[in-house]
Amino acid sequence: MSLAPAEFASFLKFQTDKLNQYPKSIREGRLKRVSGIVLEVEGLPMTIGAGAVILSPLTGKTFDAECIGFNGDITFLMPIDALEGISPGALVYPVNTPIDLGDRFITTNAIEPLPIGEDLLGRVVDGMGRPIDGKGSSSKQLSTPITRSINPLDRSPIHEPLDTGIKAINGMLTVGRGQRVGIFAGTGVGKSVLLGMLARNCVADVIVIGLVGERGREVREFVEETLGPESFKRAVVVAAPADASPLARSKGASYATDVATWFRDSGKHVVLIIDSLTRYAMALREIGLSLGEVPVARGYPPSVFAKMPELVEKVGNGANPDSSITAFYTVLLEGDDVNDPVADTARGILDGHFFLSRQLADSGHYPAIDVEKSISRVMPKVVTKEHLLGARRIKQLYSRYMSGRDLVSMGAYVPGSDGDLDAALKAWPKIQAYLQQEVEANFSIPETIELVSNLIQS
Repeated sequence: MSLAPAEFASFLKFQTDKLNQYPKSIREGRLKRVSGIVLEVEGLPMTIGAGAVILSPLTGKTFDAECIGFNGDITFLMPIDALEGISPGALVYPVNTPIDLGDRFITTNAIEPLPIGEDLLGRVVDGMGRPIDGKGSSSKQLSTPITRSINPLDRSPIHEPLDTGIKAINGMLTVGRGQRVGIFAGTGVGKSVLLGMLARNCVADVIVIGLVGERGREVREFVEETLGPESFKRAVVVAAPADASPLARSKGASYATDVATWFRDSGKHVVLIIDSLTRYAMALREIGLSLGEVPVARGYPPSVFAKMPELVEKVGNGANPDSSITAFYTVLLEGDDVNDPVADTARGILDGHFFLSRQLADSGHYPAIDVEKSISRVMPKVVTKEHLLGARRIKQLYSRYMSGRDLVSMGAYVPGSDGDLDAALKAWPKIQAYLQQEVEANFSIPETIELVSNLIQS
């Protein structure tokens, strides 16, 4: 078989580039100790974040790991997947290192993640970016670098509302393109259903969904039922379920953020959904405690509260005013405690929060958004004055009804003695109907503004 000169030159360049990737000398270390989920390796200095491969002497299989710390000449690794057949003294190599097995050499290539680009749309990957949907890998490479951090002065201001398709949010808690919002909820109050409504109804070019530390069975349900075929075409799903390693779970949130950042830098409006920020913090807690960090708040070490802002600050608006990342982070309230340290930190670094009430959910009120306790900090910047005043009036009536309903239910209230409460009692059935919405329904911002106006005037 003969090759044309151009083809031969291309082949030669490919092989040369491949050879240049290999190290000039082969380095190896030995597994000295396993402490929980941390592997201690001797004789292999590595930088934090560098990949390594562990060779099982019993089975000959290789396992991927990553450097998460070091102490003197001891390197701390954490496996990405479950380890089997690892024994003391197992050899450890940096990735892309040839290993001499006596009769042959093998190259320890880590499993490559899918390149971040347009081909990622409609795909499901794990927390490390590796495909798990059975559609194979892509030959295309990353075309532009990912922006890791943004100068605060280069960020475009939030000036445009995001249509979420949910009238309670569009009308009372309007979200701006580029805003970061927390969805605070306990277990079983409709958090996943609300995320599904946002994923289907949000007006955006790309939807990136990070399922971090949640139940594995929900991944397929979210893709096939919640998203549906049409919405899935513009979506990227990153799945790092509860049985994944802490490293894979923490990387899942970071990888989903990198994907959203790439699409934003490509000039698209992106919606990023991370479910959940609490599970991400728990994964960081497992890693930190394994490295010997001292817990400071409910078992969380200080590194957790340092890395949460790092994750959140990557998203938002960039320098291009015609692109954005609007992010929704779910925050699980353990025991419905709003003062949970993760929830408290999240409230301080996000641009608003939606609080889902268990009382509303138990009464059949869905979505169970408690507008009295929820806030969107950028709403005054992206809505008209009339819309803002209308939303405030509805919130006043809602709050007045909640504070006076016990008197009314006991028969201790005399109609006419409080004008605001009388107005709230009259408007309550309409307010309650306005704040509820069927899962399949979709209300645009103009429709929502009209509903708010009609409710105030009635």
